[in-house]
Amino acid sequence: MKGKIAHGEARERLIIWLRRRMDEFGITPEALAASIQHDLDNAPLYRDARGNEWNGLGDMPDWLRAARNAGVSPDFFRIEPKPAPQSQSMAASGKTDPRQLDLFA
Repeated sequence: MKGKIAHGEARERLIIWLRRRMDEFGITPEALAASIQHDLDNAPLYRDARGNEWNGLGDMPDWLRAARNAGVSPDFFRIEPKPAPQSQSMAASGKTDPRQLDLFA
């Protein structure tokens, strides 16, 4: 196993790297959590083949405006809503994934 990093060690290194970058750019865990929650609350409604997305808030992005001007209906890019999961997710049940407990300790 010479030259390879064990899974646990790679995870620890990644956590350290993420913490340093967050400090470097002044990102707090609270700001990160708020950003994630905003993304969850405002899921994208439109997506093109290149992965560009728009949640319908603000000005229409150039990629969707160009398609509309070319005669393509924006509904062509509309994302189908995902069906609700059958079982309760960890987030909905109030449980925390134990793999995430030490990320910001």
